[in-house]
Amino acid sequence: MQVPYAEKWQKETDKLREIALGCDLIEEVKWGKPCFTFLKKNVAIVVPLKETCALAFFKGALLKDPRHILKKAGEHTQAGRWVKFTSIKEITALQSSLRSYLCEAIELERAGRKVELRKPSEYTIPVELQALLNKDAGLKACFDALTPGRRKSYAFHISSAKQAKTRAARAERCVPMIQSGRGFNELPR
Repeated sequence: MQVPYAEKWQKETDKLREIALGCDLIEEVKWGKPCFTFLKKNVAIVVPLKETCALAFFKGALLKDPRHILKKAGEHTQAGRWVKFTSIKEITALQSSLRSYLCEAIELERAGRKVELRKPSEYTIPVELQALLNKDAGLKACFDALTPGRRKSYAFHISSAKQAKTRAARAERCVPMIQSGRGFNELPR
């Protein structure tokens, strides 16, 4: 029987919670996970994953990271950074650094600092999708009517394919979704 991730990483989660609470952060449950806030702003969250347990910083891109332990959660991640752990021993070894990072994150919130995010309009439309939009004015009007985030979701999905043939096939499959006014990851209405 597989153990759910939250149970599997309970000891590590508890240790990370102890460290965060020691920095005078407020603990709340958000997205079903322990989230730590300062002045009602999200600072960090504990994320139990399949193979690891992570402490994620919402504005990690602004942290100095002298230990070079913070990593992007994904290729397109702009603001967040996390540190992954597989044992209590690893967490204990980095405990003082984690406290320093949490204190720095609190100061970022106190100062009102924000991560400069790329605007969705700054993402390039894949040539395979652009060709379809150029060929069909109705499709282009539907695409232009989408929210910037929805347009970005199509750009990411289509451009993530390595081969042009796959990108073209993905673009074709996205046409009905674009025409329905939904983003790539949204269910039909």
